[in-house]
Amino acid sequence: MGLGFLGSQIQKEEPTIQGELEKAISTLTRIKTKVYMSGRTDADVSAKCQTAHFDSCEIADENKFLIKLNSILPDKIRVFEIEPVVASFHAQKQATYRHYQYKINNSLFKKSVFDECVIHTRLKLDENRMNEAINHLVGEFDFSSFKSVSDNPSKICTIYYANVRRDTEYILIDIVGSRFLYNMVRAIVGTLLLIESKNLNPSFMKDVLDSKERKQAGANVDAKGLTLIKTGYDDPILYVNNIRKANK
Repeated sequence: MGLGFLGSQIQKEEPTIQGELEKAISTLTRIKTKVYMSGRTDADVSAKCQTAHFDSCEIADENKFLIKLNSILPDKIRVFEIEPVVASFHAQKQATYRHYQYKINNSLFKKSVFDECVIHTRLKLDENRMNEAINHLVGEFDFSSFKSVSDNPSKICTIYYANVRRDTEYILIDIVGSRFLYNMVRAIVGTLLLIESKNLNPSFMKDVLDSKERKQAGANVDAKGLTLIKTGYDDPILYVNNIRKANK
């Protein structure tokens, strides 16, 4: 869970996920160890399946190391699996896709106390209109309209899958892409909410995309509704097909 952390990547300020992992692993190996994350997530963004790698010659038994590692990590961080990889493996550079999900409680009542990683809106959302809007983003495009200012000039991404569905009182927004720009998913969701709040045509999403101007898109939504579901290293199309089958 990302709540209470200043993002995944190490910073001068603490705590961060990478920083906590590096401290714990260095404690166990007794060697200062650098951890490489599969991607960068903002403060309060959670992850169910973040991948990281580190170099070490000190692990004789992965299962024992996993147990010890989890025993000293903060309660909100859990490592589910450790396995050896080839020396050339890189968690970030070799990833073929990332799957993010944004979750909204769309009921008349205040969100449940159990909904830590969810935002709430009483605005009646039409998941069908939202789904039509977000599908204008599927493909390879310049996503400058959804990029917050950063030093990275890169702006081209491929979106393999984008879907909005309702699960009882929750709206679930899933996006699978080759990569994501800084605050990109939060800006996309903000644009979906802008379309709904002003009853705009779903094609407004394409107009925003084509404009390549950040000011045309909606405001960034709260980070706490966002979760990195998975970082993958296999065929993204196969992964997307499996999602479609699961959601039928």
